[in-house]
Amino acid sequence: MTFQTTILPSGHNFPIETGETILDAGLKHGYTLPYSCRNGACGVCKGKVVAGQVDHGKHLDSALSDAEKAAGLALFCCARPLSDLTIECREVSAIKDIQVKTLPCRVEKMHKASGDVMVLQLRLPANERLQFLAGQYIDILLKDQKPRSFSLANAPHHDEFLELHIRNIAGGTFTQHVFSGMKERDILRINGPLGTFFLHEDSEKPIIFVAGGTGFAPVKAIIEHALYIGMKRPMHFYWGARTLADLYMLPLAGEWAGRGIRFTPVLSEPLPGDHWQGRAGLVHQAVLDDYADLSGHEVYACGAPVMVEAAHCDFTSKCGLPDEEFFSDSFTPAAPG
Repeated sequence: MTFQTTILPSGHNFPIETGETILDAGLKHGYTLPYSCRNGACGVCKGKVVAGQVDHGKHLDSALSDAEKAAGLALFCCARPLSDLTIECREVSAIKDIQVKTLPCRVEKMHKASGDVMVLQLRLPANERLQFLAGQYIDILLKDQKPRSFSLANAPHHDEFLELHIRNIAGGTFTQHVFSGMKERDILRINGPLGTFFLHEDSEKPIIFVAGGTGFAPVKAIIEHALYIGMKRPMHFYWGARTLADLYMLPLAGEWAGRGIRFTPVLSEPLPGDHWQGRAGLVHQAVLDDYADLSGHEVYACGAPVMVEAAHCDFTSKCGLPDEEFFSDSFTPAAPG
């Protein structure tokens, strides 16, 4: 059965099949709604069902609570229609004309940036280029397994290789393969670009970047793009990690500081051998300590879900950050089941 979905406030309308998610149907018909994980875990695609009924599908309770469902909210990446729908959400136009492709690629270079972070550089076929926006991600397609998503760490102007930063996760089948079995010249299949985490260039507001661990990767891409296009907006980058070694590209961030971007590294568990004299504690708390009023800012946050959720909650409730000025990419696990 086919239903109709209307988006407010734009008034755009598109058909949706019973088994399709709202997000997939929108993308298919050229309407990009905000999204990141696509598996009901991060909450980026959350919007309001103004009229109609949906099956909410499988998702994490932390991404959509029962109270939010009762208030008419849904996760568009997993909600499916039971009737015609009217939904309310913002639309993303900047990626509208970028083609999502499935391509082979070769592992060109591998190097360990730290004890548990591998930097991969992937080469596409000679006649292919991947058009993408800084901050987007790709899926690595694995036979008989769910895709693995990784942010692109290179800016679009520097696209000879696609750069990924991969942390070795205990129990992670693919990440452990990267560290123990993968070799240069191995062939992978990728799908992308994906996601709506990218620089909104039409604003003049100062920007705060908050990255935890390998959340550095998409922030790196965005900052390098901003520097390349000569963006003059004030930018302040906070990078949180446990120990000094976990700030695995610290010299690069220092170079950005020399080009006008404020840089604040924050360690939550510095080792005695680190001789750390800088900021300590939670990275989002460092932002709260420095900025009592965020009402005139944009925030880009990327990393572990607990950090992204805490930053969103505290920045909007305590510092006046408008909800629509918080952009995030949460490195979430797949929803159960």
